[in-house]
Amino acid sequence: MSQPPVLKHDVETLQHLLEQIVTEQAGEESCRLISQLRQLARERRVGLPGADDRLASRIQQLDEEEIAVAVRALSIYFDLANLAEDLQRVRVLRERELAAGRQPRPESLAAAVASLKQAGKSPSEMQTLLNKLCVDLVFTAHPTEAKRRTTRRIIRQLREELRATHGVTLLPQEETAAHERMLSELALLWQIDLMRPQPPTVMQEVERGLFFFDNLWEVAPRLRGELRAALKSQYGDLPAEPESQPAFVKFGSWIGGDRDGNPYVTADLTARTLDVLRKAAIERHLAECRRISQLLVMSDRRIAVSPEFQTAMQATLSKFAGLRAAAETVADVEVYRRWLKIIETRLSAALASTGASSSESFAYRDARELLADVVLLRRSLVQHRGDRIAARYVDDWVDQIITFGLHFATLDVRQDSRVHVEVLAEMFKCGGKCLDYGAATEVERQSLLLQGLAVGNDVLQENLSDMARETLSLFKLLARTIRSQGAERLGGQVISMTHYSSDVLAVLALWQWAWKAIPGDGQRPLAYLPIVPLFETIDDLRRGPEILDEMLSIPQYRDYLGTSGEAEPQQIIMVGYSDSTKDGGYLAASVGLYQAQEKLAEVAHKHGIRLVVFHGRGGSLGRGGGPAARAILSLPPDSINGSLRMTEQGEVLAERYDDANIAFRHLEQVTWATLLVSGGTAETPPSEWTGQLERLARRSYLRYRELVEAPGFLAYFDQGTPISEIERMPIGSRPSRRRERKSLSDLRAIPWTFAWTQNRHFLPAWFGLGTALVEAVQERNGDWSEFQQMYERWPMFQAIIDNATLALSKADIAIGQRYAELVDDPEIGRRLWSMIAGEFEQSRASVLMITGQPSLLAETPWLQQSIQERNPFVDPLNLIQIELIRRLRTAADSGDDASVERLRQLVRLTIQGVASGLRTTG
Repeated sequence: MSQPPVLKHDVETLQHLLEQIVTEQAGEESCRLISQLRQLARERRVGLPGADDRLASRIQQLDEEEIAVAVRALSIYFDLANLAEDLQRVRVLRERELAAGRQPRPESLAAAVASLKQAGKSPSEMQTLLNKLCVDLVFTAHPTEAKRRTTRRIIRQLREELRATHGVTLLPQEETAAHERMLSELALLWQIDLMRPQPPTVMQEVERGLFFFDNLWEVAPRLRGELRAALKSQYGDLPAEPESQPAFVKFGSWIGGDRDGNPYVTADLTARTLDVLRKAAIERHLAECRRISQLLVMSDRRIAVSPEFQTAMQATLSKFAGLRAAAETVADVEVYRRWLKIIETRLSAALASTGASSSESFAYRDARELLADVVLLRRSLVQHRGDRIAARYVDDWVDQIITFGLHFATLDVRQDSRVHVEVLAEMFKCGGKCLDYGAATEVERQSLLLQGLAVGNDVLQENLSDMARETLSLFKLLARTIRSQGAERLGGQVISMTHYSSDVLAVLALWQWAWKAIPGDGQRPLAYLPIVPLFETIDDLRRGPEILDEMLSIPQYRDYLGTSGEAEPQQIIMVGYSDSTKDGGYLAASVGLYQAQEKLAEVAHKHGIRLVVFHGRGGSLGRGGGPAARAILSLPPDSINGSLRMTEQGEVLAERYDDANIAFRHLEQVTWATLLVSGGTAETPPSEWTGQLERLARRSYLRYRELVEAPGFLAYFDQGTPISEIERMPIGSRPSRRRERKSLSDLRAIPWTFAWTQNRHFLPAWFGLGTALVEAVQERNGDWSEFQQMYERWPMFQAIIDNATLALSKADIAIGQRYAELVDDPEIGRRLWSMIAGEFEQSRASVLMITGQPSLLAETPWLQQSIQERNPFVDPLNLIQIELIRRLRTAADSGDDASVERLRQLVRLTIQGVASGLRTTG
């Protein structure tokens, strides 16, 4: 299958321009070198005898300057190929929509609503489902994005230049000018450092997150409008006003609030983050307000205004005398424009406020006040033949207020449970408790915590450690924020490594202490701050339902949930995909996560609590990655019930949100899947299938543990992957390890997966699957039919197999063998590589038997072709990386510090290039 003509043209155009830049910047010889490496890589891929060794030999002959040019050229090529593929994705989406005509296109909001109507959902049932619907996408700053923001900006400009040439016939001079502009961008891209010279600060990561919100500001109204149109088509009697539609897609962030293992995230920095997010939202609302005020200049001499509107304006001006001067700058007959001036002034006052309070009494305190004022305007327009005007100029703003509020994204705070234990041990000691909290039993801890923390703030200042004082400063910041500006700015307090109910009660006790400790009305009832336990390991996932049951059985905690103000109290539980996979392997983690969510839903139902599962999914296949909509469809239906939270990490931010059309499609598919699962359209799998999957998980777990506990495994990982250089890369503010490494468990799951991706093993996304399936089939006398039926009919099993298939497709076991040769002890390298290669072949053969396909990804030819066409460009980068690692170790042994630094920088560039080529990191 050949590339679509436009995609082929785009790739060839960009490649030709890149070759021109390489020639200009590095010389013709460099351009010939790149062509030679690509040719040798193609020969290797088609299996020409000796091509593998010829390519490796040629790379060994390169000097550092030649390597630097080759790495830069190949890395930029992947940026351009990714750009062209993204444009093709947008074209395909448009073509599918055109082909659908007036019928709902697949995996759209219209398709979801039509399916639910066909399934018999009445208008009232549909409205109930919509009232519960909430997809909360939480951006994180995990260090998986190797590309700096400047590079993103240049690529974005290139994409727009190329997009502008589509579908138009350019004059010769226009075509020349377009090519010159792209050549200028490429020249700039060639000359800048592709990697940051130093790690980003946390605030720089906050700004990077906002970089992707530009598109979301425009996409959110379109998404909400699509749902309104779908509901009107299928359920004409449901409310159609934008304000009647809840915020069914929301956004959150960990950036600036994730303290787990990151010493740079302090209470002061979290306060700055909250201000930055608030400022970004208010500035955008001000821009909308000013834009609309230039248009809505109709006079009440021609168009009547509703009495409700007139009364509200008079009441506002009477209540806030400071608004009169601003209002009087607009002619009194232009009532809508005058009202918008009042809104603008109140927004400006909110923007001018710093910290937790505003100096102006009329400043908007929260989004509800702003929304009420804008809805008042909209309602008056509609009541006086201005419904088209409202739809064109006001509805989008209403949608943006509902989606983003005055906070843009809620901010979560995360901390390791062990930190809370250490802080509480100090506090109880200061409070005169004889019992050592750190050494106390679970029963003793719960008893102490439920008594409250009767420790004065003055005592704490003198006797606590810096870490404890910093932790308490954070809780007091959260309390001040809620008291002054409401709870809408905060997402929740996430507790990493939650092992016991006392870990949750610990946060509640600290929150109660902080609420009383800050100045103000000490008698005000305790505000609700969501406390979110995070179950990460296989064992914690297994014990999670028991912990939840115990939590909800504690009257004080159950009463606390009731203070949320929600009609139905809810508990957010986060489940971790990364650490569970590192702990137990791909299949055991997938099954453990599924079973944990099923049982958590049962416990929540028993206690009359609404469960919201927060999915800690990474971008890579070994950390819960893959198509998000498919992942949602594979979840236990009872675990969703209309709502879910999900992290959006690392490279997926750029892949999903850097183009507005792709961002819309991603959000649409996620919402489509959530609606369908929540609407009860999924079939319950037979009990024998769930039992079979449990047995597979146990077999897979044992095989995985056999590998990671094998003698020499840590040496294989440390020496047979570029993990050492990944940990040194300046791509994130957070250290790669929570604590000084003593074992594999101290390594974060992100660099763990990143390293296995770089050496083309992709091991976290498939290892153990083949052994489990082959052994199970052998017990059934070679009968694969049950697994084939499970794949055809059960979305959960289908997602497991499909994600493993993609990982196996991107893996290259022959290149993996060359990384294994980097291990100092050849016997360890050969033994473990043989074990991995054997499991790879079993896994590959097993998924082909289950899917019935002749080759991996045969049912997805465009993806198969994309991988095949990228490999001749990725392979040389891998082999260059291997050669550089060898040279780096030799230089380090000889004490040549200057060479070590140069070679280390080159290795980092190959890591970035391979990540771009594979479109995945960690």
